[in-house]
Amino acid sequence: MIAALRGGTIEERHQAEDRLKEMGVPAVDPLIRALREEGDPDFRWYAARSLARIGLPAVEPLVRALREDRDRETRRYLAASLGEMGEPAVGALVALLGAPEPELRGFASLALCRAGRPAVGALRDAMEGNDEPLATCAALTLARIGEPAAEEALRRLGERDTGEKG
Repeated sequence: MIAALRGGTIEERHQAEDRLKEMGVPAVDPLIRALREEGDPDFRWYAARSLARIGLPAVEPLVRALREDRDRETRRYLAASLGEMGEPAVGALVALLGAPEPELRGFASLALCRAGRPAVGALRDAMEGNDEPLATCAALTLARIGEPAAEEALRRLGERDTGEKG
């Protein structure tokens, strides 16, 4: 099935995606490994899409790969897969906004933007929390999504950082 994603016709690739989704957990690690090793953007896109379609069982392995991998392009596809997955990945992605590595936080933010509306509630909760780096990243991500409450939160967070009011 991975070979069909790599070089099949569009019809064969779509059939392979369907079969990989049905396969579920056993397909996750081979897909991540292939996505890491393959440089072809078309293949990587189909692999990422297949992982997103598998859903919740793929979240933890995708997050682990996103944390471990240092190749920006690979990380871009891993994050896109999580973002495309939507709701099942939101909690893990919000947690990554608190990671010490700025690039990892950036990829998590992009994935949450891709997830869109399903991420808003969790991002609002994180924005209101006491963890300032996480709250700031959550507010910035909400602003990118277009959530009006984010601007006020960013202003308040700025006041906390500088000690200024008004």
